[in-house]
Amino acid sequence: MADYRQIPEFNDLSVGQFFDQIAPEQKPVVIRGFARHWPLVTAAQQSPEDWVRYLLQFYQGQKARILLAPPEANKRFYYNGDMTGVNYLAGDERVDLFLGRLLELMDRSVYPAISLQNGAPENLLPGLVEDNPTPFFPDVTPRLWVGNEGIVSAHYDGADNMACVVAGRRRFVLFPPAQTGNLYPGPLNFTPAGAPTSLVDLNHPDFERYPRFETALANAYSAELGPGDAIFIPMLWWHHVESLEKVNALMNYWWNGSSAKGATPPSPIDSLNIALLAMRDLSQTQRNAWRHLFDHYLFKQGVDPASYIPEHQQHVLGPISPDYARAIKDHFVEKLKR
Repeated sequence: MADYRQIPEFNDLSVGQFFDQIAPEQKPVVIRGFARHWPLVTAAQQSPEDWVRYLLQFYQGQKARILLAPPEANKRFYYNGDMTGVNYLAGDERVDLFLGRLLELMDRSVYPAISLQNGAPENLLPGLVEDNPTPFFPDVTPRLWVGNEGIVSAHYDGADNMACVVAGRRRFVLFPPAQTGNLYPGPLNFTPAGAPTSLVDLNHPDFERYPRFETALANAYSAELGPGDAIFIPMLWWHHVESLEKVNALMNYWWNGSSAKGATPPSPIDSLNIALLAMRDLSQTQRNAWRHLFDHYLFKQGVDPASYIPEHQQHVLGPISPDYARAIKDHFVEKLKR
């Protein structure tokens, strides 16, 4: 077991404190009791059956995307052995049947890992969000994740994430963005988690094959959360998540970045793909030269170019109108067609 770093914890945190002081620092924190008063959490603390019964009062017959990983997958939703596919099955199922199956599997000694992933509660369980509101995100539509014991390997989100456990327990292991190269990320465009995923099995790491992962572990943070606890996972922080009980659930909020309301393409991951396409034939020396331009114009590591270029000539470096943004996109659409 790695000697993980501790994530700072808070028991009481106001909305203003979080958005003015915590979120801008872009470092993870745990907020104990974030949703302690939610009926959803209260039901989970009584029993799994009470929790399912509470959910079903909102159910109106919708289906959700369900994943099933066989027992030999060892609870891990991941690639198959030769990375030609994934090790789980996916399909649509009625939510009430899925929840019933979740309860049935509790008494089994050998069982598949099943998971409802990234569900939209306003569609699947209308009224649930209104019955469990938070002043932190009054205008953000949360996502719902429900399952039994399961493992999702380290991956990142393109938006800041507040993840709140609403049933069972979950263990989070977080890695800063600076550890990306030490995590051996898999393919950009074929992933089991919707975002690039570390190829290292955190619970059984192969240090001969992935020697740099030892450095990642030395810089990793960990926390275990119970019902009502939440964790703030900043954008691009890698997170490995394990569900530790036979009935687990999480409600999360993505509120900016690629998940911002009204966000328009291209996303940052789109720009990464385009940059890889544009620069794939350059030498390492040439790529290093381009890095200086990215550092100057995009990452603003030195003087801000907008500070000395007249505003009327800043173009994409300054404020842009929707019409100008559309014109830029149209320009690149035509270029990409060639």
